[in-house]
Amino acid sequence: PIGRHATDRKKMAINEIHGKNAVTHFEVLERFGNYTYIKCNLETGRTHQIRVHMANIGHPLLGDFLYGAKSTKFQTCGQTLHAKTIGFQHPSENKWVSFDSELPDYFQNILMVLSKTNKT
Repeated sequence: PIGRHATDRKKMAINEIHGKNAVTHFEVLERFGNYTYIKCNLETGRTHQIRVHMANIGHPLLGDFLYGAKSTKFQTCGQTLHAKTIGFQHPSENKWVSFDSELPDYFQNILMVLSKTNKT
């Protein structure tokens, strides 16, 4: 369950008492030494859900300076988190709509560097 952090109002946290149910499924796509490329599927949509869950299990997102390391050797545009596919029930048309988006260039470049570094 995720709720407000007890002392830092800007953050969310695992909160067994006051938190709301939050379910994140993740799958390892590729390992690169100290980094892992994962895919997440959400059953719920809590604020910062993926970021909180991954940090809670000791694997914060690269570039997530709120929940993880305060710096990185990579050039990021925020945390390396990307919504590949998103869908929802359209409120006025009452039909399911979904959208796909490719990884941003900076994200692909990080994966390329990690892939090359890991093979040497």
